Amino acid sequence: MFKKTLLSNGLRIITFPVKTTKAVTLLILIKTGSKYEKKEISGISHLLEHMFFKGTKKRPKTLDITKELDGVGGIYNAFTGKEFMGFWVKVSKNHLDLGFDVLSDMLLGSLFEKKEIEKEKKVIFEEINMFQDDPQSYVLELWEKLLYGDQAAGWMISGTKETVAKISRSDLTNYFKKHFTTENIVIALAGNFQEKEISTKIKKFFTGFKKKRPVVKKTTKEIQTKPNLLVNFKKTDQTHLCLGVRTVNLFSPKKYPLAVLSTLLGGIMSSRLFIEIREKRALAYYVQSLSQHYTDTGYLVTQAGTDNQRTEEAISAILKEYKALKEKKVSEQELKKVKENIKGRVHLSLETSNAWANFLATQEILKKEIILPEQKCAMIDKVTSEDVMKTAQEIFQPEKLNLALIGPFKKNKKFEKLLFL
Repeated sequence: MFKKTLLSNGLRIITFPVKTTKAVTLLILIKTGSKYEKKEISGISHLLEHMFFKGTKKRPKTLDITKELDGVGGIYNAFTGKEFMGFWVKVSKNHLDLGFDVLSDMLLGSLFEKKEIEKEKKVIFEEINMFQDDPQSYVLELWEKLLYGDQAAGWMISGTKETVAKISRSDLTNYFKKHFTTENIVIALAGNFQEKEISTKIKKFFTGFKKKRPVVKKTTKEIQTKPNLLVNFKKTDQTHLCLGVRTVNLFSPKKYPLAVLSTLLGGIMSSRLFIEIREKRALAYYVQSLSQHYTDTGYLVTQAGTDNQRTEEAISAILKEYKALKEKKVSEQELKKVKENIKGRVHLSLETSNAWANFLATQEILKKEIILPEQKCAMIDKVTSEDVMKTAQEIFQPEKLNLALIGPFKKNKKFEKLLFL
């Protein structure tokens, strides 16, 4: 279904042809991000992402970049994460060369002009303001800050206004040279294209990347011996909270029972928490659980937005559902429903060329190993009710609990009392 090619310079190419579409997605992932940064330049990956759109030698202004892709109906964007960055363009198959030309020009020909850097910092300051004014999103950042503290895994991807303000042009160019190297890059194409031409195109457009030894990020340290709590005071009409536990990293086979467990808890509208928190108690409009796995850490978290006066009730109700999973096996009927849901969503999420490019390239950049949807579904099928119960017993322990919340609270004691199962 897909083909992986390793070029002599270390670049990895993943191709996934789909002849039933007229679209093609070109995605470039770089194995760097906020976890690879030093504290004094926290946010540099994110700033660098922005600067790739600010002009190149061939296309000196932002408009010169965007108007070409807009002129053919192209869809394009970029993103920065904790462990990788991405740049992508989706065009009709007739305009693939333009996609190659624009993306390669951005990544290899950007000017990084000082005046543009200073202007873009102000844009990022407003992005930070916007994010912090959105408690539903910001509470997840506070959750990871609570888990990982003052190390790269606990810093915001955007950095802070203070760290971003101090980043210089030389900081940016040095960071680019160290991290944007051939062995750190995966180029993925999915959609309608002539596969025999791809290696030639990549050699033509991306020969400018240098082959150097990849930078290795520091391993995240995890130390927890008692429940942790972080309360962020803010005059809000609703309390937004994240409650959960540390789990396993991306390479652990335990991620499959954790996927089942988190979906069962709060991944669907018929999940236990959705029914209990929203439908029965009317405590929240939204409540959800997710299982997150990085290369060196992982967690399961439940997130909800609740009435300020009923936050304690919501926390207690969530903890009650955690405890129930430790004490009683999931029925075969409920287990089957959840597993079929997960498998169905795996396939439904892969209906576009950009989804396939992301699915394949993300696995390659993080694990250097790709499993297909059928293989993932087979692992989900193997999860038993005993696996779910055993996993719940392992993770839902008082010393592993963490609660981060944003709301109009200045005292922590009433929340501290709740964090014991």
